Amino acid sequence: MPQTFHGKELLKEFKWFSKPTHFELNEQHLVMKPNVNTDFWQRTHNGFQVDNGHFLYKEVSGDFQLTTKVHTKPLNRYDQAGLMVRVSKDTWIKSSVEYSPNESNKLGAVVTNNGYSDWFTQDFEEDQSALYFRMKKVGQDYSLYYSVDGEKWKQLRIAHLFAEEETMQIGIYACSPQGEGYEASFEFVEIQQ
Repeated sequence: MPQTFHGKELLKEFKWFSKPTHFELNEQHLVMKPNVNTDFWQRTHNGFQVDNGHFLYKEVSGDFQLTTKVHTKPLNRYDQAGLMVRVSKDTWIKSSVEYSPNESNKLGAVVTNNGYSDWFTQDFEEDQSALYFRMKKVGQDYSLYYSVDGEKWKQLRIAHLFAEEETMQIGIYACSPQGEGYEASFEFVEIQQ
C-alpha cells in the first residue's frame, strides 16, 4: 500500500537527512521547497563535493521496491526531485529529472561508489511536471525506472552499489543547486519488501 501524505504529520518511521527550511503537508502532498545550494555529488568531473540535499527516508534491510510520484515546478538549472537510496555519503543512488533552461531536461540517475559519482542522462522532452519513479533492489543490484502514467514503466538504468551494510536509507529527495524558488510535491511513497 502506498503511504500518502495527509494531515499534519510525516510518514511513520521516516526521518529527515538535511531537513529543508520550508516544507509543508497539505491534504494530498508533501511539498518541499529546497534551500539554495543543495545537492548530492561526490568528486567526479571537477572535484566538487556536496552532501546537503533534502532527503526523507526510512531505514530498511534486504530487497525492496521503492516508488513515488512527484510534481515539479523547476525554476533553476539542475532543480531536481525523485528517489534516493543511501548507505553513506560515499555510497548512494538518486534518480530524477534535472531541469535545464533553454534545452532538453535531463532524465537520469547518479550512482556513487567509493566516493565518486557518475551521472547517466538522457534528454527528456516529454512533460515532466509529474512523473513516477521506481527503484528495485535485488542483492546489491538496483534497477531504476520511470513512468508518465504509473502503468507503463521504462527502464532508466541498472547499477551496483559496493556496500554490504545490513540497513540503508531509502526515500524521496529534492535539491536546488543553483537558485531559490523551486517546489516539488510528492503524492506518496510506496515500499514493498
